[in-house]
Amino acid sequence: MAQALSWIELDSQALTHNLRLFKAGLSKDTRLMAVVKGEGYGHGMLQVAQAAAQGGADWLGVFHLAEGIKLREAGMKQPILILGYVPLGDLAEAIDFDLRITVSSIESIQTAALAAKKSGKTAFLHLKVETGTHRLGLDKENLEQALTLIDEQPLLELEGAHTHFANIEDTTEHDYAKEQLERFKQIIGHIRKQGFQVPLPHTACTAAAVLFPETHFAVARVGIGIYGLWPSKETYLSALLKDKQTPELQPAMCWKTIVVQIKQVPTGAYVGYGCSYRTTRPTRLAILPVGYANGYDRLLSNRGHVLIDGKRAPIRGRVCMNLCMVDITDIPNVALENEVVLLGGQGKERITAEQMAAWAQTINYEVVTRADPHAPRRLVTKETRGPS
Repeated sequence: MAQALSWIELDSQALTHNLRLFKAGLSKDTRLMAVVKGEGYGHGMLQVAQAAAQGGADWLGVFHLAEGIKLREAGMKQPILILGYVPLGDLAEAIDFDLRITVSSIESIQTAALAAKKSGKTAFLHLKVETGTHRLGLDKENLEQALTLIDEQPLLELEGAHTHFANIEDTTEHDYAKEQLERFKQIIGHIRKQGFQVPLPHTACTAAAVLFPETHFAVARVGIGIYGLWPSKETYLSALLKDKQTPELQPAMCWKTIVVQIKQVPTGAYVGYGCSYRTTRPTRLAILPVGYANGYDRLLSNRGHVLIDGKRAPIRGRVCMNLCMVDITDIPNVALENEVVLLGGQGKERITAEQMAAWAQTINYEVVTRADPHAPRRLVTKETRGPS
């Protein structure tokens, strides 16, 4: 088998540690949903789902049907909720694979009813309700019709209802999130007054799970936190301001590559496309086989660092499609195919997702989610981890 030029190691112990921290912070009546959409936030969906099962996750959350099918075919038995849109023509397949379905339109409910009737299987529905984010979600005007449709169809079961907060991660002032929470409570109250049971109301994302126990309801949907990352600096600060016991999260991802060439260039030499960097001394460069096609952002050009032999090596020149160049002048003894850490720890040094996000002018979510989608993902423990 060909050697990978870039690979991602997942610390299974960190994943289960983070899951258990969040589970310990929930009441005994609140289930924990490990959100593994987006290929497990770039970490590897199947690997994370397996670790989540070991860490005590009660549910799994995905975005689209193909992710749910992949988990079922891998043998995952937990309830799986599709959080995103299921095309009308795919609803029958979702029911067949025993996947819970988020519905946010009358058409989806109507089609789910037809599919359930044809298969003879119950379709378990979760209403996505609009509370102020204005993405997917049933408006109040459509809610009554949705409830009537569900009531008329014996094979449609209203299992849950959920919403998502608009800015709970972006501020230390949470008035808008509290308004959304009140709207959600009113909607759930209204649905129950119509004679419906709603066994699984849920609103809590990672930030809400940490900051506001009143958002936990029956299920807490924890995403970024189980990967050992805080949703934002504001969330961490809010936890401190509330005198919350801030969970000691452990980042699970380490993204690695190798040195594929070493070259000596003279003073005054240009490096890379656009001649955007010019050396000011005799410089030793290491060429790495990753670039923006691998999710290593072009904005890291002349800004970012990698780790080689436990030391920081700065990016020189522009990040190319499949290559980038780093300065190893001050790191002796670097050799061909030495291991390089793009994200994660090596020795006493660490490149965090937050640091890389700052260099690339984005957020830690995007950094990990875009990490080389073609690279193999490997679950490791402290005992099986490589030399870093």
